[in-house]
Amino acid sequence: MMSLKENNQVTIVGKVISEFTFNHEVFGEGFYLLNVSVNRFSGQADLVPIMVSERLIDLTEEWFGKTVNIVGQLRSYNKHENGKSRLLLSIFAKEFEITEKREKNEIYLEGYICKPPVYRKTPLGREITDLLVAVNRPYGKSDYIPCITWGRNARHAGNFEVGEKIALLGRVQSREYKKETEEAKKEERIAYEVSVMRINIAEEMEG
Repeated sequence: MMSLKENNQVTIVGKVISEFTFNHEVFGEGFYLLNVSVNRFSGQADLVPIMVSERLIDLTEEWFGKTVNIVGQLRSYNKHENGKSRLLLSIFAKEFEITEKREKNEIYLEGYICKPPVYRKTPLGREITDLLVAVNRPYGKSDYIPCITWGRNARHAGNFEVGEKIALLGRVQSREYKKETEEAKKEERIAYEVSVMRINIAEEMEG
């Protein structure tokens, strides 16, 4: 179990499956994006996007196929394209190192419900509640994290109200979907969200 002191903490142990792609620079420090694959118990893999500083990695090394241990935070930002805004998620790495540890995908979040929960049932009768959780960062910023709850947790989360502070444990998952473009074509995209294993009002979680 990870420490519950931070309100946004992710640990990923998985395999590097892409090259490092330059993303942006802040005060002369370059940041790169890469994808890491983590297997679920079912054998299906989640492709997790990682944002890492050039100060944590040696870009002359060959990283592809290596197992890495990443500790960081799940962050969101809005990408504007064609006059529309898309919410993009990635894990901002604070630690990044080669490891021989077993695969791991664990996240702890503490934040606020910022949209009314959406409770629904799948055609097979599975209960799901979708949540959007605002997780505060220093300097007045917030990350907006889509979360999905299942079964008993879904029924419980469906009663949460906007503004309530919640705490949750889960994993970061990827999901492929088809987006219809303006040209009526279907474009394959990947959505990222937190699949929740445990969720409660923040004070109850701490108890």
